[in-house]
Amino acid sequence: MSADARPRRASATATDGRSREPPRAEDAPPPPRPKAPRPFLLDFFPLEGPNETRLSRFFDRLREGRLSTTRCPNDGVLHWPPRVACPTCHREDLEWVDLPERGRIYAFSAVLGGAPLGLEDEVPFAVGLVDLDGVPLRLFGRIDGKPWTDLTIGGRVSVEPYDVGDGRAFYRFRAVD
Repeated sequence: MSADARPRRASATATDGRSREPPRAEDAPPPPRPKAPRPFLLDFFPLEGPNETRLSRFFDRLREGRLSTTRCPNDGVLHWPPRVACPTCHREDLEWVDLPERGRIYAFSAVLGGAPLGLEDEVPFAVGLVDLDGVPLRLFGRIDGKPWTDLTIGGRVSVEPYDVGDGRAFYRFRAVD
């Protein structure tokens, strides 16, 4: 031992025999994770502007509170998801039509872990398939409004556009009675 080295001091012990050492860093709970932008390749929500997608009208209409899709004027087929060209006749001059605001739960499940990036703090939540009223479409989406344990097959839902938090819009369903 060199002359400059100081011996380590013994840890202080409480009268009941427990150590009075400060907690170690590995014993402390981790700090809360800061909200960071989602990495592009892991982003659950699509880019919505006209420079990123030819379907930007879908997102514009969502921001207006309307869920819509495309229909081919040639063969009358309603498409989901919205398309830029008809998969049957390949026409690109499709018309935009509003979809019903209500439907019934066809099937659902709970997300109890492993949520998409940015949604980890919202677990548990429900996702499901919804048959929209009056059209032959079954849409997949998140279902809010009730705990997943209170949802039922055939339960009524309404469509609810919402802001993702960075100016983008998407839709989800809300359980209604």
